[in-house]
Amino acid sequence: MGIMDFIKGELLEIIEWQDDSRDTIAYRFPDNDSAIKNGAQLIVRESQTAQFVYLGQFGDTFGPGKHTLSTDNIPVLTRLKGWKYGFESPFKADLYYVNTRLFTGNKWGTSNPIMLRDQDFGIVRARAFGTYDFKVVNVQTFLKEVAGSDHDFRVDEFADTMRSRIVSIFSDALATAGIPVLDVATRYTDLGDALLPLINPVISAKYGIEVASFIVENVSVPPEVEEAIDKRSAMSAIGNLNDYVKYQMGQGMASGEGGGGGSAGMASEMAIGFAVAQEMMKNSGLAGSPPPLPGQVGAAVSPAPVAQNPDILDPATVARMLGVSEADVMAEIESGKLSAKKIGSAHRITRAALDAFLAE
Repeated sequence: MGIMDFIKGELLEIIEWQDDSRDTIAYRFPDNDSAIKNGAQLIVRESQTAQFVYLGQFGDTFGPGKHTLSTDNIPVLTRLKGWKYGFESPFKADLYYVNTRLFTGNKWGTSNPIMLRDQDFGIVRARAFGTYDFKVVNVQTFLKEVAGSDHDFRVDEFADTMRSRIVSIFSDALATAGIPVLDVATRYTDLGDALLPLINPVISAKYGIEVASFIVENVSVPPEVEEAIDKRSAMSAIGNLNDYVKYQMGQGMASGEGGGGGSAGMASEMAIGFAVAQEMMKNSGLAGSPPPLPGQVGAAVSPAPVAQNPDILDPATVARMLGVSEADVMAEIESGKLSAKKIGSAHRITRAALDAFLAE
């Protein structure tokens, strides 16, 4: 190897970083103790930012493009190194490439339940998880506060810090929002959008990054609360409880195979029979009236006279006392001439009302 080859190997003429990973955020260019040649070509690709660091201080920053390193385009580094009249000799400085693209699909979740005051269930413990996308927006803040001098800083090295910060803000926002647990599932998108203005100011100032999207995938409650929610849903689905009970009785009766289903089947049959009988009596107008006496089938059915109080009479008793038909008594009642009190489907006449009617 000649002396020129040795010198050429000690100088960096072309500086570039071809990122073949999907999770590297910051990368320190490996100079192998080589100096950067005056006039070297710096290549920065799209979604990359190059940052020079000289003796622990930030120098010049370069965006996407091809840059020739000279005194004219590295004014900060020139000032830091003390090149008052330009430089002709090679120089040494650390160069960091920062990936400014969007890092998507990062997971977040609550390690401990969030205590919520819910209007339906009182105090509830809820867990949540989802994903978020972020990108670096302030290269110097990110290098200073997060990556440091790491030569290959990846997403997983920052995941725990981001997760704890995001979960802390999410927990505070969800606890103060007052959204009922039953309604949270319908507001996942609204929750994510509402949390961005709360998350970004904090992490941008502290870490130099910005969350582009925040997605809430699930908010879950303990099993006992889920069971209560399922019961409430079942009750809502049932609707009219009386109709549901009749349906269940009918199903039990059908599965009993003609009454041979044991005591449960017999109870169901008795209950359904009682319900049908009640319905038939109500529809026929016989509810509250005793069954007709033998030999009176087909005759007008009227309530039995009230024997407990001789001053309160029914239309049939008044008809017998006056020697007229019960229909005539009812006609006088309906015309208003004979005062009577209707109780249910029956009429009751006081003796005073009857005496007043007869005195007219």
